Amino acid sequence: MQTKTIDWKSQVLERLVQKFEEFDVDPLLQYGDTLLQQKPWLDEKEWVYQLILEALSLLDENEPNWTYVASSLYLELLYYDASQQRKYDFTEKYGPFYQLVQTLTSIGIYNTALLESYSQEEINELGKTIDPKKDELFTYIGLRTLADRYIAKGYQKQVYELPQERFMIIAMSLMKNETKDKRQELVKEAYWALSNLYMTVATPTLSNAGKSYGQLSSCFIDTVDDSLQGIFDSNTDIANLSKNGGGIGVYLGKIRSRGSSIKGFSGASSGVLPWMKQLNNTAVSVDQLGQRKGAICVYLDIWHKDISSFLDAKLNNGDERYRTHDLFTGICLPDLFMEQLEDRQSWFLFDPHEIRSVMGYSLEDYYDETKGDGSFRKKYWECVNHPDLSKEEVPAIDIMKRILKSQLETGGPFMFYRDQVNRHNPNSHLGMIYSSNLCTEITQNQSPTYVTEQLTVDGKIVINKQPGDFVVCNLSSIHLGNAVMDEVLERLIPIQVRMLDNVIDLNTIPVLQAQITNQKYRAVGLGTFGWHHLLALKKIRWESDEAVEYADELYEKIAFLTIESSMKLAKEKGSCEAFEGSDWQSGSYFEQKGYTTGESQLPWNRLKEEVGTFGIRNSYLMAVAPNSSTSLIAGSTASIDPIFQKFYSEEKKDYKIPVTAPDLNSETTWYYKSAYFIDQHWSIKQNAARQKHIDQSISFNMYVPNTVQARELLNLHLDAWKSGLKTTYYLRSTSSDLIDCESCSS
Repeated sequence: MQTKTIDWKSQVLERLVQKFEEFDVDPLLQYGDTLLQQKPWLDEKEWVYQLILEALSLLDENEPNWTYVASSLYLELLYYDASQQRKYDFTEKYGPFYQLVQTLTSIGIYNTALLESYSQEEINELGKTIDPKKDELFTYIGLRTLADRYIAKGYQKQVYELPQERFMIIAMSLMKNETKDKRQELVKEAYWALSNLYMTVATPTLSNAGKSYGQLSSCFIDTVDDSLQGIFDSNTDIANLSKNGGGIGVYLGKIRSRGSSIKGFSGASSGVLPWMKQLNNTAVSVDQLGQRKGAICVYLDIWHKDISSFLDAKLNNGDERYRTHDLFTGICLPDLFMEQLEDRQSWFLFDPHEIRSVMGYSLEDYYDETKGDGSFRKKYWECVNHPDLSKEEVPAIDIMKRILKSQLETGGPFMFYRDQVNRHNPNSHLGMIYSSNLCTEITQNQSPTYVTEQLTVDGKIVINKQPGDFVVCNLSSIHLGNAVMDEVLERLIPIQVRMLDNVIDLNTIPVLQAQITNQKYRAVGLGTFGWHHLLALKKIRWESDEAVEYADELYEKIAFLTIESSMKLAKEKGSCEAFEGSDWQSGSYFEQKGYTTGESQLPWNRLKEEVGTFGIRNSYLMAVAPNSSTSLIAGSTASIDPIFQKFYSEEKKDYKIPVTAPDLNSETTWYYKSAYFIDQHWSIKQNAARQKHIDQSISFNMYVPNTVQARELLNLHLDAWKSGLKTTYYLRSTSSDLIDCESCSS
């Protein structure tokens, strides 16, 4: 038995030599031989783990390729474990694919729909498409992340599914309802996109596609009605979504402030803080399939009377009864506030319920249709000047100081520039956008759901509700470092948009109004990651006009291909319900962005006509998410962010993994400048250039040292607003403890 073990270990070392012919693995071979001689009693798995640790100890800025050696060794363990569990020859690496689908379906891990939709012959054919060599694309951190958290395992964490099989199962799941005459080719095309790491799907899709539990969408946004029934119904809906792995944004701006009246009794309302506390408890107690606690971000308008206590809610000092440490917060800012702030003028705070009662309208339902003029500011000044309306006057700069203090201490609140968002809403004919989601990249129409009647029918209680627009978004992202360098965008984006669109029909959302909204708008969020990776490969400095111009050029191309792909899907399957009367139909979406002026080399006029004729399948199309975990899997840099460091350790639950910047070598190293040493105004310029082409928004972080002056920070926010950004995400300070959103990773 010991001889067999030694033979197997020797084969592992031989395979390493063959795989890494151009890389000197001698130090590891010597270490492996030493272990064989000094510790022959080590079993196969423990011996390989020792080799992995040794390989990782050799990994640094000068020798980044050790990550692939460590990954190769970890693959040996995965192949071995899967072969033992599934009873096939280990040397085959991947066992019979049909047998895997049968086995995991029979024990309840896979959904029965796979075997019901695909014949044995079809599954066998797709199994032949699986390419084990694609496993060699993974870095160690990427492979570990995928294996630890996403591949399908047994109930006792036994390894069944392997990485390429996860990609194939995702492809099969997302394409199962396509017509049979082209379905096999579409599955293979989706597998091509995933296995080459040209794109990633959202975390819920990566984790749950093909399985018998969980849903596939990333982001949800609820608008809470100002009623006891509405507040508690929303909390139940949020709990159900959180349980199934969704990240949630919640707009609280319609809820009356503290001291407001209830049924004519003045001073009766306790304001938004108690309901935030309730949501905080929901986030903590309703975890996401046992993997992590729920993730919820609450938004409030900056003119709301509860804004001060809202801003203090995450701080560490003060009354714990009013602290919500587990919620994220976002502020909804009109242009008028930023103008008053810049001019050091006063700002007035109101109770939304009192405005409704006295003025007969809701102030939050308005925005400025043009820069510097519009409905919101007119209504706001009406409220300021109305003698019967109570108000609180504060210097605008004082509110901003509280925002900056909170951002430096906690990373938030996030900033939502509501006028800019709504001016660029292609579906304003159907509603209003009040806030964003957990990660600030989703901007879609919202409205509250409320009960219209409750009655008994034949001894049963029937509750009728008027469903509001409960935002759902389905995310996926292009790996810029791979897809752009390999020049595959024209092939990639059509299959990527089809995959996203199919998620809409496959998803079973436990909140019915979200299901209705999902079908009505068919919203998707195609994004990108690996921007810094791409700049390094292209040898473009971050702080340069060239980077800004390249962002403009590249994201215009991505926008064109995404809109074109959705138009072609509409031609094939029909346009979405929201298309009628939208800016997509009228063509004003294209005109507003200047796409039809002849300045671009892309055929926008032709596409505008085609969209007008055939429609569009998805009323919202693009959004750039944070991609923290999925960019790790794909071996690239997160989202549109600069790197923290060229070499660092990624901390996991009970271990650390050394990581280097992607494709780090003697040439790219000069282009990997740390985020904390980059002039953030250059990042704002880049983001403004790409935001022009994104119909939704972008998870945009700003990085500052803990020595930053308040004036510098204020200038960054003013620059972001003036540059036309719709949202900003974290303020990442070297002194704040930050948590990445995983629900929106795609």
